[in-house]
Amino acid sequence: MNHLNKTIGSNIKRLRQERGLSLEKLGELTGVSKTMLGQIERGESNPTVTTIWKIANGVHLSFSSLITEKESTVSIIHKGKIEPIVGDNGKYRVYPLVPFQPDRQFELFSIELDIGFTHYSEAHNTGVEEYVIINEGKLDLQLNNEIYTVGKDDSIRFKADQPHSYSNNGNSLLKYTVLIHYSR
Repeated sequence: MNHLNKTIGSNIKRLRQERGLSLEKLGELTGVSKTMLGQIERGESNPTVTTIWKIANGVHLSFSSLITEKESTVSIIHKGKIEPIVGDNGKYRVYPLVPFQPDRQFELFSIELDIGFTHYSEAHNTGVEEYVIINEGKLDLQLNNEIYTVGKDDSIRFKADQPHSYSNNGNSLLKYTVLIHYSR
C-alpha cells in the first residue's frame, strides 16, 4: 500500500468513526459502495480522484482533508535533525522548532549566539510579542535604549514592534528559546 492510499484510508476510517457512521451509511451519503469504502479504509484499493471527491462532497469536507495526514497530537522535535538558519558568519544559529501556523499564532525557536556577538533585529509588526527563556549563558537585550540582562533559567517578555538586539557579553555560548506571538 502506498503512503497516500494509507493516509486516505486512515482519514476516511477516522471520519466515519468520529461521526458514528457504518460503512453502509457512509456509502449512502457518498454514493460509493460500502465494499469499496472498506477496501479504501484497509488500503486495498487505489481510489480515483472522482471517488475521493464523491466521499468529500458526501460528508461535506474538503478534498484535501481526505488526502493530507492528520497532525499528530504528539510530536517529538529533535533539534539535532533540524537544519539551522545561520547568520552573521555562523555566529548566530536559529533552529525552527515549531513553525508558524495560522491557527496557532506563534512560532518557537532555539537560538545559539557565540561569545562577544550581537544580533540586531528590526522591528516586527505591531502587536508582536517575544518571550525569551535563557537556557545557557547570559543575554543582554537592548530595547528602547535600555539594556536588560537575563540569566540562565530566567526569561523576559517584550513587545517586539521596535528594533532590538541580543548580545552575548558573557564567557560561554548563549543558548535561548524564543516564542514569537503574533496578534490576530
